[in-house]
Amino acid sequence: MTINANGPYYAVIFSSQRTEGDNGYGRMADRMEQLAAEQPGFLGVESVRDASGSGITISYWESLEAIRNWKENPLHQAAQEKGKQDWYQHYNVKICKVERTYSSHS
Repeated sequence: MTINANGPYYAVIFSSQRTEGDNGYGRMADRMEQLAAEQPGFLGVESVRDASGSGITISYWESLEAIRNWKENPLHQAAQEKGKQDWYQHYNVKICKVERTYSSHS
C-alpha cells in the first residue's frame, strides 16, 4: 500500500486475538473499512490475520484530530463494543507518528 501524504502522518496500530467463529465479524470489518475510508483525514489501511486468529490492522491518518473523530464515530463505537463483547479475546492499540517512509517499490 502506498500512502500519498506530505510530511508526518499518524498510524493507529490495532493488534488483537480473535475469538472462535465469525459471529458477524467479517461483515462488520468490511463495513468499518468502508466507513473509515469516507472519514476526513483517512489515508489508508493494511491488515493481516493468521490462522490462530492473531492479527494486526494499521490505519493511517492525517492528524490526531482525524483519529479522534474516527474513534468517536457512532457506528465505529458500536463496532468497538461488539468487539469487546464477542470478537476479541484481547486487543492493544498504539498511536504513532510516522516521520518518514521508504520502500523498495518504485
